Amino acid sequence: MYLDAILNPLNEAQRAAVSAPLVPVLVLAGAGSGKTRVLTHRIAWLIQAEHASPYSILAVTFTNKAAGEMRGRVEQILGVPPGVLWIGTFHGIAHRLLRLHWREAGLTQGFQILDSDDQQRLVKRIIRANDLDESRWEPRDVAWFINSSKDEGRRPQDLKGGNDPTRAQMIRLYGLYEEACARAGVVDFAELLLRAYELWRDHPELLAHYRQRFRHVLVDEFQDTNAIQYAWLRLIAGPDGHPFVVGDDDQSVYRWRGARVENMQQFRRDYARAKLYRLEQNYRSTAAILMAANGLIAHNSGRLGKTLWTNGEPGLPIQLYAAFNERDEAEFVARRVADYVASGNRRSDIAVLYRSNAQSRAFEEAFIAGRIPYRVYGGLRFFERAEIKDALAYLRLLLNRDDDGAYERVVNLPTRGIGDRTVETLRDEARGAGISLWKAAAARSDVQQGGRTANSLRGFHRLVDRLAKETAGLPLHEQIDVVLKESGLIEHHGREKPSQDAARGETARNEARLENLAELVSAARSFAAESTDLELPPLDAFLAHAALESGERQSDAGEDSVQMMTLHMAKGLEFMYVFLCGMEEGLFPHQRSISDLEALEEERRLCYVGMTRAMKHLYLTHAEQRRLHGMDTHPAPSRFIKEVSRDIVAEVRPRASGARAVAAARLRREQPAAPAIRFRTEEPPPPGMRLGARVRHGKFGEGVVLNVEGSGPHARVQVNFEQQGTKWLMMQYANLEPV
Repeated sequence: MYLDAILNPLNEAQRAAVSAPLVPVLVLAGAGSGKTRVLTHRIAWLIQAEHASPYSILAVTFTNKAAGEMRGRVEQILGVPPGVLWIGTFHGIAHRLLRLHWREAGLTQGFQILDSDDQQRLVKRIIRANDLDESRWEPRDVAWFINSSKDEGRRPQDLKGGNDPTRAQMIRLYGLYEEACARAGVVDFAELLLRAYELWRDHPELLAHYRQRFRHVLVDEFQDTNAIQYAWLRLIAGPDGHPFVVGDDDQSVYRWRGARVENMQQFRRDYARAKLYRLEQNYRSTAAILMAANGLIAHNSGRLGKTLWTNGEPGLPIQLYAAFNERDEAEFVARRVADYVASGNRRSDIAVLYRSNAQSRAFEEAFIAGRIPYRVYGGLRFFERAEIKDALAYLRLLLNRDDDGAYERVVNLPTRGIGDRTVETLRDEARGAGISLWKAAAARSDVQQGGRTANSLRGFHRLVDRLAKETAGLPLHEQIDVVLKESGLIEHHGREKPSQDAARGETARNEARLENLAELVSAARSFAAESTDLELPPLDAFLAHAALESGERQSDAGEDSVQMMTLHMAKGLEFMYVFLCGMEEGLFPHQRSISDLEALEEERRLCYVGMTRAMKHLYLTHAEQRRLHGMDTHPAPSRFIKEVSRDIVAEVRPRASGARAVAAARLRREQPAAPAIRFRTEEPPPPGMRLGARVRHGKFGEGVVLNVEGSGPHARVQVNFEQQGTKWLMMQYANLEPV
């Protein structure tokens, strides 16, 4: 074929990268700049212009979808079967190598691969076989320690316990796990990469063979490589090789699962002859969206540096909406979605992006109320999440001890020594006697005077009975808060990692589960404020509401529906219309990242990813008041909003003053954002106690006035204190001072 056919479809920067000389190459490919096209055309160029054999090409990416797309494009360009090319994921290529060289790798010929569930089950058996407490040594924690160690290229003998007995025990379990895998002839996903690396490292003749064969190594999404993946690449390329890597340091957002953005800088140090090419022309977004993204990411230090631009339309300004509270934010998005669809557009062109999964609840409720089909992409709806179902099961037992489904779900959650065999026995006894599991367990533990299992069952029953008594008469959200804490669910899902080396990914998952549980308290508080159901007690009504919400079917994959997802899930996707929601300090950027420069810069990259998903319309929204972790907060707008040039931002509604927020909420009959927006205009507020005023208390410190009720000696004021949360105070005793 003519070389023009390879180069003509490309822009100038893409052509330069595709036709680069045979030296190490780093292609810095911005969002929407056509990196996959560059990779596939580079393969075609190597075969046609450099006369490379198809058998000499090794192309590696991160997902099977991306690998399949690359194979298809290469076949289309060259007209040759892609099977002759080694194109696949890191894990897929490693697996192929180990199948070919199982003996040299120290494996059995028919070795099998453990998925994550299989791995955790094996770890669980090892923990039990060594008489360790599963509540102290959770299988998922141990599995994460093992996997993160392998991702760093470390075997048990490479790790030191030092004076840390916890770490020493984790290393011991890692060693026992390796022995169990060897006996069973199985490998996990992390083992595939480490074993393939060791295969080449420990067999120089094999490494020399593959270096001679794979003269051309190409890597996609290079910014997402971890330690072992980069070591593997350097090993196969060799010091004199010419790897061709494509990535974007501004889109590195997986530090929590081991990705090292610094690998991009390290590549330039390891390959001093490397040429750098920048792909900056964007084919996805309008100029306004790109200006916003460029302005934001420029605040990160240590970048290789690039500026996205487009020949396309200037586009509309970035729309900024300051909501009164999270419900107003969700209703605003729902109204805009309805307007957009009414104009003849598809719902699937719209994405609602957020930092935390817990934020989805308000949008789900708004979409259900507006009869707008939606789909939570890559995740579960709020009331379908495991930790929420766990909490609801405890609440159901408070009302009905004979609820077998709830009983079975939480009888051993958190772990209290009641195994599957015991539950199966209870099932048989309950079925035979025609009674509930609760009654069967009560009868069984009465008969067995003593014994570990009987004591555990009695302890669980006493816990449920005690929770029922302690929560009787409390407001709904306080009932749920007490149950979450006293049941042990908060501790179970938020327990500190058993080792300083525990994976950041599992820590992030724990935090997400805790955020969801805190959001359940907020949901209950909102429900109680809005509920008009006087026939059922609050807890009964809320559980019915939760059941109905979870029963509402979200759209099927093929149905035209609004796409909802976390920002991490959005990477690699694009939408005509994007709402980037919850843009507040402490939420986005996340609270845990604010004091950590590296984490803060990753949050900024995550925001950059979110912005560059938008093709035509980009909305940024934040709330002046938000119920976060079960408490009313008044967060400042995200610093990321301030880092976008005001010249390209149009405020849909300027940030409201407290008084204006109250009036608007009344007129629109919105959710009253806690009691805060109930202001009795027939009685003048005490001097200095207007809504939104800052005040100081001798004990609680500074805060913001949310509400004032009454006048004279009986007046009381609600204040949201920065350190102590929201409190009601009697004016005649509070001694509040205006700030």
